Order: sequence, then structure tokens, then C-alpha cells
Amino acid sequence: MGELFQRTSRQFGETVGVEFQRAPLTIWERTLKRSLDVVVALGGIAALAPMLLIVAVAIKLDSPGPALFKQTRRGFNSREFKIYKFRTMTVLEDGPVIKQAERNDVRITRLGRWLRKTSLDELPQLVNVLSGEMSIVGPRPHAKAHDNQFSDLISNYAFRHHMKPGITGWAQVNGLRGETETVDKMRKRVEYDLDYLRHWSVWMDFKIVFRTIKLVVNDSQAY
Repeated sequence: MGELFQRTSRQFGETVGVEFQRAPLTIWERTLKRSLDVVVALGGIAALAPMLLIVAVAIKLDSPGPALFKQTRRGFNSREFKIYKFRTMTVLEDGPVIKQAERNDVRITRLGRWLRKTSLDELPQLVNVLSGEMSIVGPRPHAKAHDNQFSDLISNYAFRHHMKPGITGWAQVNGLRGETETVDKMRKRVEYDLDYLRHWSVWMDFKIVFRTIKLVVNDSQAY
């Protein structure tokens, strides 16, 4: 009940309306967030280009298959797009049924295990950010198959699409990175995602980025 009085409210005559879920960001907020995304993405690609090339070559040498992995995800307003990642598995799944990565997963390649541990496999998503499909910070996009599964099980799941998905997010820096093998785990992740949407600010994005960098150094949930 205490949380109810902390939510945004408006007076309509003698009636008080309480906002249970924040609407998508305003035009000004989206413009500000987009500007920061472009600056960070361009700077990141320029600074990391040599390393990205080395990683791509190493993947090709380590196991058969392409260096990049593409999969259908849903973004702002549930619009579908292809997310880019460095390939870390022997499979390239993108269908109605996709098995989540789990600890000691035999599908993960030798190099892929290190890439996932360090989150370097996510760096190609800087291209998704530049194209406007993603943001640096936002709710992590799930595979389309998992979206379909959990949207039927979690009533407020669709609210995650009120903002562009991110390379990193509020849930991930609060211990909810990795496999979500139960509905309860996914429900907890959704709670953090919606908390981020309700309280978004530029400073919150900076906070999440810095916490992400710290977590990458030592994150037992990455596999």
C-alpha cells in the first residue's frame, strides 16, 4: 500500500488518478537518450574496431560457422529486428522453440565461453544501437520464442516494450543476468525492467553502465 502513494498521481475534479505504469518516454527524453546512444555507440565502435576484428577472426578459427549470430528480437512497441552478437555456440537457433543457454552447456564453444563470461559477445549490438533498434541501457531483449512464452505467463511482461531494449539493463546489474529457467526468475527480471522504466533518468543510465563494467570483471552468472 505504501508503494501506491509513491506513484505519480493527477487530480481529475474530485477524482484522483494514480499512474500504475509510466507511459513511454516523452519526445524530449527519447531525443536525449538517443543522442547519448549515438555518441557512445560511435565512440565504442571507433575505439574497439581492431579488437572486434580480432575476435571475429578468432571465432572463425575456433569453430565452423559465421563470426556473427543474428536472432529475431522485439524492440520498442514490439517491433521485430535482428540482434547481432558474436557467435558463441555451435547452433544458430531462431525459431518457435529456443533452448536458453545453461551452465556447462555443450553447445557453447571454447572461445564462446570466454566471450560470454566477459560479455564481449554483446559488442556487435553497438550496430543495433546506431541503427536505432536498441539503446545502450534498457530492458534486455529476449528471443521471440521466449517473449511469446513469458507474455502468456506474466501479465505485465509486455510493458517492457515501452522502451527500446538495451545492451545492458537494471535487472542485469541487480543479479538477474543469465538463464531464467523458471517463471519466478523471469517475473523478478520484469519487475526490475519496469522499475527502470518508471524511474528512468540520464544519471540512472550512467549508473547502470558503470555497474555493468564492474560486473563484467567478475560475474559468476555469465556462462
